[in-house]
Amino acid sequence: MVFACVVLATVGAVRGQSTIQSLSMQDRLIESYIAEISLRDLYNSSGVPLSRPWQVLRQDRANFHRFGWRDPLDQWDSFFEIEENRAIMENMLSRGSISPQAARDIMSGDAIVLVEIHGTGATGRELHITVAR
Repeated sequence: MVFACVVLATVGAVRGQSTIQSLSMQDRLIESYIAEISLRDLYNSSGVPLSRPWQVLRQDRANFHRFGWRDPLDQWDSFFEIEENRAIMENMLSRGSISPQAARDIMSGDAIVLVEIHGTGATGRELHITVAR
């Protein structure tokens, strides 16, 4: 869990930057957070099993922000607190990065992930996913 401790220290600093408007058109890190993916995140609100990593990541954020169902290592984020931003998660991940192994780990329902949101200003364009466990 050394990874989680280092990332946790970094996330606090990044969170403060999420409100800074960028003057350039280059994408940058807007915000990052840690999410614990559990079995509950593998099913949508109606109990239907999810089949794609982006769906699981989106459900994790809906569980956290909308339903208040939080896993012990889940961290708050301002970006996916907004429902419209959760709706574009698939598109953002298609522009970002996730390894095949990370995708499998997420779909197992037992993963700790670092989610990095890249974009300009408050507009997210890409997600980069790293699995720690």
